[in-house]
Amino acid sequence: MQPEPGFSSPTGNPEPRRFPCAQCGASLAYAPGVDTLRCTHCGHENSIVAANGPILEQDFRRALRELASTAPVSDNLVIHCDSCGASFSFDTSTHAGLCPFCGAPAVAKTEQHRQLQVQALLPFKITRDQARAAFRTWLGKRWFAPSGLKDYARNDATLAGLYVPYWTYDAETTTTYEGERGDDYQVQETYRAIEDGKEVERTRLVTRTRWTPTAGTVARFFDDVLVLASGSLPRDVTERLEPWDLAHLTPYQEEYLSGFRSEMYQINLEQGFERARELMAPIIRRDIERDIGGDHQRIHAADTRYGDVSFKHILLPVWMSAFRFRDKIYRFVVNGRTGEVQGERPYSPWKIALAILLAALLAGGGFALWQRYAAVQQHLPTPGARIHYGFSAPEPLFKIAHSKAINA
Repeated sequence: MQPEPGFSSPTGNPEPRRFPCAQCGASLAYAPGVDTLRCTHCGHENSIVAANGPILEQDFRRALRELASTAPVSDNLVIHCDSCGASFSFDTSTHAGLCPFCGAPAVAKTEQHRQLQVQALLPFKITRDQARAAFRTWLGKRWFAPSGLKDYARNDATLAGLYVPYWTYDAETTTTYEGERGDDYQVQETYRAIEDGKEVERTRLVTRTRWTPTAGTVARFFDDVLVLASGSLPRDVTERLEPWDLAHLTPYQEEYLSGFRSEMYQINLEQGFERARELMAPIIRRDIERDIGGDHQRIHAADTRYGDVSFKHILLPVWMSAFRFRDKIYRFVVNGRTGEVQGERPYSPWKIALAILLAALLAGGGFALWQRYAAVQQHLPTPGARIHYGFSAPEPLFKIAHSKAINA
């Protein structure tokens, strides 16, 4: 059976593998952004020799058959969180700590797993300091968060580097469908209306749709449909971390995991493909609508066949912070390649109420200004009228002038 992912040794030793420094014996850790292992004690560096082997797609259906007929691998040392259910690994000397997914205490346990081997990964490119800066910038923009959250998060949250398991799926899809094509056309119709108190007859153009039954077949090849294999992270949060530069996947090497944690997959291969089908479905639907054509489309039935399904099991890097605030856990993740930040956060009802009040005041002020403008517009003179600018010749002067004219 293939060894479990994470730090498991290819020799079958369930203990995590260490990379001691040749100078001082301390542990070497992967340095993000460079293919180097760096000693956390003396700074000595070892280059990681890149693996040149190809990253091969695995046959999906054959893997399911093998998993069904193979007994679980026994006695694998993992860290298991009883709070959120995550399974992951620490380094060799750590058998207890805080879960990076929920912040709860977690203890090492010996469990049985039937795991597929990790084939490839994207190494960390963003350093911890860069991730922390991105996290603080993102947190500073959460205006509707409670005032105490930002200070609490800055002081209490720590960023942990974590490799998260994913599946990628390739598939040739063929979909047969039945539906209707709708083509718009215009007709002139007569209607009656009331104008100036009288009933009159008028005509207008009306758009109608002519529906025609249709059927057909569409085909599409899907490449690297990405599915989260962790059950511990919110899927909507992690999906907003995309896109990932999967073109830069490198063959799995334990050196890249040194100094980081890695989670074992909890969404199995078959469950992952069900999610992949959900992601393919709207794309297939758009293909059908384009194939039907016309101005409108109705799809009554569609049957999709999935052929040549293959997969890869990969690890993707995230910096993660999890902390409790007012008895609730909030998680934030930073894409370890791009620095994109996503996360959960509470909302302050007071700030939301204040924003609504300010919006209402602004809207009310704008309406009052519009009313004043409308009133001014109503009192403007008609074109050609004489404009008086607030003064006129005194009436006595006019009378005196008129009197002199008569006497003359």
